[in-house]
Amino acid sequence: MARIGIVCYPTYGGSGVVATELGKSLASRGHQVHFITYEQPFRIDHLNENIFFHEVNVRDYPLFEYPPYVLALASRMVDVVRHEKLDLLHVHYAIPHATAGYLAKQILLEKGIHIPVVTTLHGTDITLVGRDLTYKPVVRFSINHSDCVTAVSESLKQDTLKHFEVDKEIKVVPNFISIKQPKFKDCPETFRKAFCPEGERLLVHVSNFRPVKRVEDVVRVFSKVREKIPAKLMLVGDGPERPKVERLCRELGVCKDIRFLGKVNPLDELLCVSDLFILPSEQESFGLAALEAMAYGVPVVSSNAGGIPEVNIHGETGFVCPVGDLEGMAKASLHVLAEDQLPKFKQRAREQADRFSTEKVVPVYEEIYASVMNKPVQEV
Repeated sequence: MARIGIVCYPTYGGSGVVATELGKSLASRGHQVHFITYEQPFRIDHLNENIFFHEVNVRDYPLFEYPPYVLALASRMVDVVRHEKLDLLHVHYAIPHATAGYLAKQILLEKGIHIPVVTTLHGTDITLVGRDLTYKPVVRFSINHSDCVTAVSESLKQDTLKHFEVDKEIKVVPNFISIKQPKFKDCPETFRKAFCPEGERLLVHVSNFRPVKRVEDVVRVFSKVREKIPAKLMLVGDGPERPKVERLCRELGVCKDIRFLGKVNPLDELLCVSDLFILPSEQESFGLAALEAMAYGVPVVSSNAGGIPEVNIHGETGFVCPVGDLEGMAKASLHVLAEDQLPKFKQRAREQADRFSTEKVVPVYEEIYASVMNKPVQEV
């Protein structure tokens, strides 16, 4: 079994969620997992003898207008590798983790320690931040000097190859979800009735309410659906767009049928009683939120952005529409929610989610780890 260092953002974003769930799965399979980040990942919600957390402390000196996190992170990575005898580092999100990984690797080489670095690309580290000319040379360099590079979707892989001069092979390893826990089977009807006392259809959206998520589109689509059938909408999450979305609800007169639930974790009870997940994003490298919904048998109506069509299969697990096509999304939603259609879509959603199960994806990472640990040392 391996000693694995995982470097990630510990917050609610998709990269942090995937990295944390990967670490938990690896620990349950007998590996020793060391999280290295500035605070404990929020999804580490129980003790495990194989999980360790190493906090990165950034000193706030008057000289620095912006604390140098990448240097503090690299130093902490060096310290953990040396004293915990790690076999490899798996860094999630190119900026700044891949750069810090490269720096740590070179420092350790001077001490005669070879530590392989696996970099996983998640999305905006490539499609948004990474393409900024301020960061692009560093991102390209860090990717090319990783021992192995993975991307969470074929779409993200192609974006990386298109916008960066990458001479490394990029392996597609999709995001994953555990779908065999008992909580996925227990959906309390009393909980659903609290939202839909008259048997209305229940729609849901989960995001961080950033502009790229187009949450206003969710409300507009819901308004169109509500004109045709009784329906309720749960909006889960919070962020900068929430005030605009609340104003739109008032303008459209749908406030009484919409619940703003804020940040909820876990999402089990909300998703398992829902009928339809709406994901109209302008950009998604994968669509992890949609996959989590599908694991509960919730069909998805989404945009065609990024890697979403690799998860949500048009006409089978839901429908995929062009970004901003509100009429198309409303029409697709009504089709899925029809009495004679919903059971079929729910079943297909569960079957599709099973293709992205922990049991099928985590062993792929284990194979990658084994391959890089057997590589000879390459001086740069």
